[in-house]
Formats: sequence, C-alpha cells, structure tokens
Amino acid sequence: MHKIAFLLLAPLLCGALSACAAADGGAGTRPAATPVPIAAQDGDTLPRIRALVGVPSCSADAQCKTLALGARPCGGPEDYLAYSSTRTPEAELRALADVYRAERHAANSRSGMMSNCRVRLEPGAVCRAGVCTLDAAASGPVAR
Repeated sequence: MHKIAFLLLAPLLCGALSACAAADGGAGTRPAATPVPIAAQDGDTLPRIRALVGVPSCSADAQCKTLALGARPCGGPEDYLAYSSTRTPEAELRALADVYRAERHAANSRSGMMSNCRVRLEPGAVCRAGVCTLDAAASGPVAR
C-alpha cells in the first residue's frame, strides 16, 4: 500500500524538488554559463568549475567537449557542461568534477534524496557562434 501511495505522490514531490526539476532530462540548448540550480547548497566547487571553463570559445566543433556534473541519487550525472579544450586545463577540470560528484553523492546520501531514475544521455558539444554549447539535438532522457 505504501508503494502505491508513493508512486501516486512521487510526481508531485519530484516537481517540488529542484534536484528533480533540474534532472528531468529536459531538452534544449543550455549556454555553458547557466548554473545547475542545486549548486548553491554545495560550497564553491561548481563555481570553481564554471570559473575554470569561463567562456568556452571555439572555432570548430572538435574543440568542444562535455563534462558530466554532479551525481543523481539513482546514478549518473545531474547535468552536463560544455567546455573548450583549447582554453580549459582538462586535468584540473576533471579533478574538480570528481570532487563535485563526490560532494553531490554525499549530499544525496545525507538527505535521502530520490530521483526519477531517468538517464540523460551525454549531449555532446558543438561550436555555435564561437562558443561551445551543449548539442540539444543529440540528447534526450532515457528511462532506466
């Protein structure tokens, strides 16, 4: 009986939680500088990542890459960030991403946070108007 009640209330609860709203796999191109909404509670790691990426300038798609950000309760990243391989120190960026993933995993465990367990495929990144952006056409949510 509890499972049925949870299944009926889960969409309502999930809509009220910013983590679920951010992680629902919505399509759309997000500029690289758009913050992940749940980051305000995590300290300074995500702002450090964004500062390191800066404006991900590019002249070709091959210069644009994606970085998985955070950790969802059911697994997988919360979001992706486009960056330019020509202006971003990748080893430092990946090390910060690992720290952020561990922070989000710990925060999820402490809070008992749940998610809808939908996986958002890595969207890839493309160079548009001289700036790396996520390729919205290549991504979409997939049910687990």
